Amino acid sequence: MPLVLEIEHLLGVAFAAQEPDSGSPDWPPQPDRVFSALVAAWAARGERTDEREALEWLEQQAPPDIAASPAAARPAPSSFVPPNDKLQVSANPAWRTRQPRRFPAALPLDPVVRMVWREAEGAPVEALDHIARDVAYVGHSASLTRCRFVEDDWPAHGRAARRRVYKGRLSELEAAYQAKRRPSPGEAIRPPPSIVEPSLNAFSSDWLTFEIVGERTLDLRAAPLACKALIKAVMCGYGAGDGAPAPEWVSGHRPDGTPSPAPHLAAAPLAFAGYPHADGRLLGFALVPPQGRGDLLADADFANALTQRLQKVGDERLFRLWCKELPNLDLQLRLTLETERASLNPARYMRPSRRWATVTPLVLDRHVAPPRAELKGYGDRYRHETEDLIRRACANVGLPEPSRVMAAKHSAATGAPPAYPSGNAPRWTAWRTPEAFKSRRLSHAILQFDAPQAGPVMIGAGRFCGLGLCLPLDREQKE
Repeated sequence: MPLVLEIEHLLGVAFAAQEPDSGSPDWPPQPDRVFSALVAAWAARGERTDEREALEWLEQQAPPDIAASPAAARPAPSSFVPPNDKLQVSANPAWRTRQPRRFPAALPLDPVVRMVWREAEGAPVEALDHIARDVAYVGHSASLTRCRFVEDDWPAHGRAARRRVYKGRLSELEAAYQAKRRPSPGEAIRPPPSIVEPSLNAFSSDWLTFEIVGERTLDLRAAPLACKALIKAVMCGYGAGDGAPAPEWVSGHRPDGTPSPAPHLAAAPLAFAGYPHADGRLLGFALVPPQGRGDLLADADFANALTQRLQKVGDERLFRLWCKELPNLDLQLRLTLETERASLNPARYMRPSRRWATVTPLVLDRHVAPPRAELKGYGDRYRHETEDLIRRACANVGLPEPSRVMAAKHSAATGAPPAYPSGNAPRWTAWRTPEAFKSRRLSHAILQFDAPQAGPVMIGAGRFCGLGLCLPLDREQKE
């Protein structure tokens, strides 16, 4: 039976830095940080022998899986605080020096983190649970927690740990405490080069989500224009600050105006889709950073640009979204760090899966003439050409080639509109796309891979404005 450690952040905030001088929060908490908190609680409880043996057992286990929701990084400006008094320095406050300190924090969507040891036969659960229940905080003393150890058949697979504890770590922490020095961090986990599989996905999983406020909403088929307007609004926030233009990773263009070859900021629509009885209503948006950028709010310039676009509406500061291509578009968006709406939770787009389905149709990279009834056999050739373009679209974002691709007019995600209207439907029922994609053909698709692929999966030429967004298909769903 797997051993599970539940850590609930009671204030909904996790104060911890990746490094002593870092402004980036350490999320999710790593095993070495949690182990240090358990050792501190064990010492405060009187250093019982049976509990020490339990900690020595724990330090010899393989690194656990970490099941944690995405989190937004709260900006951490420098605070100047006085250092500890020294004998040669006066205690007069006017003469004391000030040293810069930063207190980075993570705001998770779900305050509960679970660490899962899959192989835990003979675990001293009772002793470990007694220690865990006395852990008042993990990381900074402001990160109040409730912890407990349980044996539970936890089904989900979380993230791999970045750092680990090792045999002798308990004695090492004791020696550091006796010497009154800061202990060294845990051991970084570096797989052997022969088995390292670099992450080539063009997009990061650290999404920044916005919820539509009020009764006004938008049809999902107009979302590509709204997504493009959302990115433009953020870019304007840079100009409203100190006048500096948006960086290349935000604008997608080099300083000379030419397109950037590197991945850049994208936007994605978040709709009520993929559930039974879903109707495809648009509930919000997400800003999707390129791989390697991490939490958007941890970037001080980006956070400042976003703040420039907020307007005071009642007791809230909301983001106003409008664009000239949609005269009736005038939405108020709320930055959402916690929500009860599952459709606004980015985690549903990250779950590893072998099969994925498009919620918004993808834009094919080149024109493919539609099949004609008088040309015998052209329908099969059209289908093969379309599926080949979809395979190339997967390769363009770093995904492996799918073992099976099925292109279709309709989506396998319940509630998503079709890729194109029927012949007798009015023109306004078609998808509203940016001018660059007006002549391109749209297609829904189902992708099947030989091995589970973690999200996000955003493919096709329109992936930066919300087209080609995919959801993992549940195992129970029929082929």
